[in-house]
Amino acid sequence: MEFYIGIDLGTSSAKLMLVDGEGQIKQTVTKEYPVFYPHSCWSEQNAEDWWSAICEALPELLDGFDGQSVKGIGVAGQMHGLVVLDSEDNVIRPSILWNDGRTDKETAYLNEVIGKEKLFEYTGNIAFAGFTAPKIMWLRENEPENFAKISKIMLPKDYINYLLTGTHSTDYSDAAGMLLLDVKNKCWSKEMLDICGISESQMSKLYESFEVVGTVKKEIADKFGIAQDAVVVAGAGDNAAAAVGTGTVGDGKCNISLGTSGTIFVSSHCFSGSEKQAIHSFCHADGGYHLMGCILSAASCNKWFCDEILNTKDYKAEEQAIGELGKNEVFFLPYLMGERSPINDVNATGMFIGLRPNTSRADVYQAILEGVAFAIKDNLEIIKQFGIDVKSSALCGGGAKSKIWREILANVLDIELNIPVTEQGPGYGSAILAMVGSGQFDSVKTATDKFFEIKETVLPNKELVALYADRYKKHRKIYPAVKDLYKEIKE
Repeated sequence: MEFYIGIDLGTSSAKLMLVDGEGQIKQTVTKEYPVFYPHSCWSEQNAEDWWSAICEALPELLDGFDGQSVKGIGVAGQMHGLVVLDSEDNVIRPSILWNDGRTDKETAYLNEVIGKEKLFEYTGNIAFAGFTAPKIMWLRENEPENFAKISKIMLPKDYINYLLTGTHSTDYSDAAGMLLLDVKNKCWSKEMLDICGISESQMSKLYESFEVVGTVKKEIADKFGIAQDAVVVAGAGDNAAAAVGTGTVGDGKCNISLGTSGTIFVSSHCFSGSEKQAIHSFCHADGGYHLMGCILSAASCNKWFCDEILNTKDYKAEEQAIGELGKNEVFFLPYLMGERSPINDVNATGMFIGLRPNTSRADVYQAILEGVAFAIKDNLEIIKQFGIDVKSSALCGGGAKSKIWREILANVLDIELNIPVTEQGPGYGSAILAMVGSGQFDSVKTATDKFFEIKETVLPNKELVALYADRYKKHRKIYPAVKDLYKEIKE
């Protein structure tokens, strides 16, 4: 039996998965690592912690299995994180993460001085605080000694691939989120490299997600008992890999992820986008393209409220206390880390409105689930403006395990939600990419057509759809009313 390893390098943990050639998950292991918040709106991790977690997990993952039968490894990773290496490939400083908000000055410069039209011409996107290019500009301005040491600029999962193979590589789906890639033409943008003060020699070689970047280094293979000819593919950004894992491959398919962040992802054969909308136009792991809206806080809102405010981890008990849907008077804006799509406002914060003396704990909790659903709908409404009619979507991520959240989301969006049999998103998708790279399948679509199965379909209810449509109209008025206040509060 042949095996494939899929690694999901997430924000809070590394999740490793052993998958056989029939697509069956044989074993999973998760190892956590810390996130550091040195200042308000900053978010960092040590790249060494990622590798330590993977090295700790691999023996457990392969326990009871023949490591020599591992034919391929794929890594999916949190996007946009800045990993900088010196001339000896040592990590220079902690990685600045995707949800870090320190680059409001650099982001404003890119969007307002360089201009959104030029950015779209160069890259197919506009600037967001979480993207990699503004972080490089911040580093140049605030840590010139570290900036001067840079020999290679990498993304989180690419650093893991480097340690596995010794190759400096990246894939198009992940590179698309750096604001350094000409997405439509799939090459580094000379104009953006110049703006950031870096050269193409400091960037990694570009690959399709399913292409082989190397084989496992001998010392790694010997240490973990893995076959030395096991291939390592370029892998993908976590959302593209999750889309592969849920069968969102080809033209016009949709996947929604309720992870730490929340995304709505629509695949396409062709590039599309607009500088007038804060929606991402990225490359897909299947060799095509996709549109994506991303909210920075999704399941993390739920976790924050339960863990930090209520001091409980019994999420199910909180859900069971929720009463009637569609009639809650409390609203919640889920902007705990600022917000990306579609408002692109690093100053935005979380907010409750509608609290009364009779407001219950369950009302507030329900408002959080509904607020995340409304924020995803904000992005769906923008995607519709491109002429795309989304009638159904796959649903994955930790939040997808909540039955009531699935019901809320289906009725807020007024679409069918399909829950896949395998809900392991990025890790499963990266294992599939490894299968394609090793030659088991001739394309990503061939693999997903074989493996993707629906476990459950959540249908919208006409009465609830109407109630939530009315509530959404009210939700849409809250952010514009407080937008200017956010900046005043920060100052």
